[in-house]
Amino acid sequence: MKLIFATSNQNKAREIAALLPDNFEVMTLNDIDLHEDIPETCPTIEGNANQKADYIVDHFQLNCFADDTGLEIEALSGEPGVKSARYAGEDRSDENNMNLVLSKLKNQKDRTARFKTVIALRINGENYEFEGIVNGHIREEKKGTNGFGYDPIFEPENCGKTFAEMTLIEKNQFSHRARAVQKLITFINEKF
Repeated sequence: MKLIFATSNQNKAREIAALLPDNFEVMTLNDIDLHEDIPETCPTIEGNANQKADYIVDHFQLNCFADDTGLEIEALSGEPGVKSARYAGEDRSDENNMNLVLSKLKNQKDRTARFKTVIALRINGENYEFEGIVNGHIREEKKGTNGFGYDPIFEPENCGKTFAEMTLIEKNQFSHRARAVQKLITFINEKF
């Protein structure tokens, strides 16, 4: 089955490709020659995932799925949340985003956080949504070199290491994105 994944983020595409069975052919925005950013103007993670999926359907009439992910930190009232990718400014720097989080949490005892991914699927004219959540906390310093985004400062519950200290196979066993993708795959396998 061919599906467009509404992203140009090769890290995300690699993570998801590793989770999909062989009968899925996933194409990214680069494969359909779309090189500009799809608008993400909604105030929620769910809204942005749906907005991106609708954009692909409206402009290309193709079956697709889109995701949006946010890191939600308890002590920061859910920040960075929907603004996770651009938390420290429009230049989308993972390093600056992590540094801002660490500086805002300096001297904070409550470092509870969660990653939330929502996937919006548009297939054969129908709309579906899948959510994946992983609870954990923010470390006081960066650890690990794998992954991307906030992975070096986020430690999932009962793990003892950050996402960035894990291999892709380890991370895909229980990450927020893996949980949402698993729901997507189960749904597609049952329905199609």
